[in-house]
Amino acid sequence: MTSRPIVSHASTILDQVSMRAGSANLWTGVQALSVVFVAVLTASAAQLSFPLPFTPVPFTIQPMIVLIGAAALGSRLGALSQILYLMLGIAGLPVFAFSPELPQGFARLLGPTGGYLMAYPLAAFVTGLLAERGLDRRYLSSILAMAVGLSIIFAGGVLWLANGVGMTAALSVGLYPFLMVDVIKIVVAGLVLPSAWKFLSLPKD
Repeated sequence: MTSRPIVSHASTILDQVSMRAGSANLWTGVQALSVVFVAVLTASAAQLSFPLPFTPVPFTIQPMIVLIGAAALGSRLGALSQILYLMLGIAGLPVFAFSPELPQGFARLLGPTGGYLMAYPLAAFVTGLLAERGLDRRYLSSILAMAVGLSIIFAGGVLWLANGVGMTAALSVGLYPFLMVDVIKIVVAGLVLPSAWKFLSLPKD
């Protein structure tokens, strides 16, 4: 007896992969590995960070990884991948961006950059939810989905900073220096999911 696909309609890239997985056991394994993979990728992206002298917030490509991963996995698994990433950090593993002033571990979440990190699961959930609605299949709507997720990350980070330094200073050190570069990043990232959909939709020999 042959196994039927787990889903009849692919709402995310991961669902599309699952339709080719066949068995329920294999699909469960794909889900688990995908969550771990995105969490590890997020941690790896943190190691490519560049401290800036005028702000405690480092420059990283993490937001782009968070959003692309969420769009590929969907809302629930995307958020779970970021919760796993934060749990690894809370456990003391060196998964957060290097900082000469800020410690690893749970204390990082209480520091000035904690708001950005704690916003990752929510940003992943919302971006994944928009991807499940099909916004990741076309370039412009994919950019829109990622822009919404990026806005959540910035909102969490700036509001957290504002508790300590006030809103004007928080915007000056936590938003304005990164906005243009991050807009460019999501414009580039917006290509990834539509291209993946196009590739996965090609007929196989």
